[in-house]
Amino acid sequence: QVQLVESGGGLVQAGGSLRLSCAASRSISSIFAMAWYRQAPGNEREWVATIRSGDITNYADSVKGRFTISKDTAKNTLFLQMKSLKPEDTAVYFCNARTGPAIESYVYWGQGTQVTVSS
Repeated sequence: QVQLVESGGGLVQAGGSLRLSCAASRSISSIFAMAWYRQAPGNEREWVATIRSGDITNYADSVKGRFTISKDTAKNTLFLQMKSLKPEDTAVYFCNARTGPAIESYVYWGQGTQVTVSS
């Protein structure tokens, strides 16, 4: 129903900035929520940020104040603006989309984009 493709990852020095994009294959205007997750080597996938209907946003404590999630509905694109990057931010970043608030709603995932932060 929804295909998601992340881009914008790369190598950056600590303290630097990077903007990730997630392009959706269809309109995101009716999607309940979209989010960013990340997974570092040897770790489980970790929630980073969410934006849902009404443009309400939430952030993990580890990124609060440094990362900003946003979307361009007209372009069917989700963004994650990352600043003041730290080596511990190094991970594969994934976007996802949820069709509804209930546990039975469908969730779609992108393929991920690598972010590497050097010290």
